[in-house]
Amino acid sequence: MFELLTTQNAARRGVFSTPHGTVQTPAFMNVATCGAIKGAVSAYDLVNLHAQVQLCNTYHLHLRPGDQLVKDMGGLRAFTGWNGVILTDSGGFQVFSLAKLRKITEDGVRFQSHIDGTRIFMGPEESIQIQSNLGSTIAMAFDECIENPAPMDYVEASCARTYRWLLRCREELARCNARHDTVNPKQMLFGINQGSTYEHLRTEHMRQIAALDLDGYAIGGLAVGESARDMYRVIAAVEPEMPQNKPRYLMGVGTPGNILEAVGLGVDLFDCVMPSRNARHGHLNTWQGVINLSNKKYERDNLPIDESCACPVCQRHSRSYLHHLFKAKEMLAMRLCVMHNLYFYNHLMEEIRARLEQGTFEAFRKQYADLLDQRI
Repeated sequence: MFELLTTQNAARRGVFSTPHGTVQTPAFMNVATCGAIKGAVSAYDLVNLHAQVQLCNTYHLHLRPGDQLVKDMGGLRAFTGWNGVILTDSGGFQVFSLAKLRKITEDGVRFQSHIDGTRIFMGPEESIQIQSNLGSTIAMAFDECIENPAPMDYVEASCARTYRWLLRCREELARCNARHDTVNPKQMLFGINQGSTYEHLRTEHMRQIAALDLDGYAIGGLAVGESARDMYRVIAAVEPEMPQNKPRYLMGVGTPGNILEAVGLGVDLFDCVMPSRNARHGHLNTWQGVINLSNKKYERDNLPIDESCACPVCQRHSRSYLHHLFKAKEMLAMRLCVMHNLYFYNHLMEEIRARLEQGTFEAFRKQYADLLDQRI
């Protein structure tokens, strides 16, 4: 399932094989929360943006249109038109960040929908059942995502509960995959490492879940309030405990600089809403740093967003035109800018993979980790 091609220090270049295709790693997973990239970018556009993986959200799709409807439509791949790999997150992060009046028990979480207040229960079995109906390539285990900082005694109890939930997720996925009417009988399962910023809890929890020999492993509960320095410290502590022959996923991270640093620490997979969210507000990634197209200085700028970029937007449109679209509140502004930022992220990963193959990644990281995140 995962072939390690080469390494440079902790950084890894690999190939992740799945029932729905192979993923060249390190890779960025493009966030299509409700089955679409926000900003009017379709699954078909993702092909031209060099995307490899589409990430959809269990919580949101369960609320609408409903996972049973998606199953009846043939699963997410048929429903959205994306033929490649799809990862569905467990819904845990949204339950803990969006839901109203939640209550955690050993069984799971009772909460109210952020949309209409409907009372809902979600536990490990329910999360896996929903993801099975969605038919994603990779299902994420249901976990508790804790906001940082958090008291150590609570984090310790939460890690133990998350481990027990993982055992139930594994059992339920085996049952779902064996059903005669399942959408994807080869659905894979990733476990999630938790432990806040406490290194000893993180490493112990990672040892526990690594022993289960799952299809892959994620580091969750980061980029939720802690400093970048703490995030890197936790990744560095956890990495030695992560299986070498399984893909490693850092959830919800982050900026281009974050990605470069985390690749250097041994991470293979990333996702983040940042490139599309920032693009919808005119904040665009370039190889010189981040520009804000709302600035008046771009009103008469006939250059593309980035002269070195080969994306469809940079090949056809000027900063001046895009500046005008934002001022005129045209939807096309968001669409074109989201396309550029997603292309930039996916192309960044292509560059990272090439540098790892050439043995020059460390120099590349040092050159760009700070530069790409600076605002021009």
